[in-house]
Amino acid sequence: MLDPIITKETLIFLSRLEKNNNREWFGENKKEFKTHEAQVKVFYEEVGNRLRLHDEIEKVKMFRIYRDVRFSKNKTPYKAHFAGSFSRLGAQRRGGYYLHIKPGESFVAAGFWAPNKEDLLRIRKEFEQDASEIREIMAESGFKKIWGALGGDEVKTAPKGFDKTHTDIDLIKKKQYVFVRKFTDEQVLSPNFVHEIDEAYRAIRPFFDYMSDVLTTNLNGESLLD
Repeated sequence: MLDPIITKETLIFLSRLEKNNNREWFGENKKEFKTHEAQVKVFYEEVGNRLRLHDEIEKVKMFRIYRDVRFSKNKTPYKAHFAGSFSRLGAQRRGGYYLHIKPGESFVAAGFWAPNKEDLLRIRKEFEQDASEIREIMAESGFKKIWGALGGDEVKTAPKGFDKTHTDIDLIKKKQYVFVRKFTDEQVLSPNFVHEIDEAYRAIRPFFDYMSDVLTTNLNGESLLD
């Protein structure tokens, strides 16, 4: 059985949707959208199935095409992309996976998008105490080749209570801890795309394992789990 793929027709539809982002056009083309959505959902499910071979995944969630415009300046009613997440199972497995499909802007991401204030403080305190292990993980050649540098929003100088001259302030001042890998349309349309996604997700595990250990222990290394 052939692996599911993202088709050129799906990318073309998303491009058309971006140019005609209104309810009238969408209504006229909803049947075609549903066809693409069903195909892409199969692709996301396959990504989830592969993830389950090397991680424990609680759920695969493909996001709806409809935008919540209540608090947004952008009032276009639809997303011109497909997106979904893969949630890790259990309190001891932290971090999450994300897959975004959009013409010219497709990417996978992994990490911590919105850590709560307790988790964020715990991560910062860990890096304040010793950031050597996380730096070793990020510097590993295979990891770096696939994921590049750590991304995420950050404060301008230093969080309250932290020294802005600290050696590891570049890590401490982050508000998110996220890695992103971009893909060209040619890569997205390749029969190997699902394999490339899975390869990237496999490569992120040392980061997840380390961060999960940090977030489930105190600074003395004692477990916080019951």
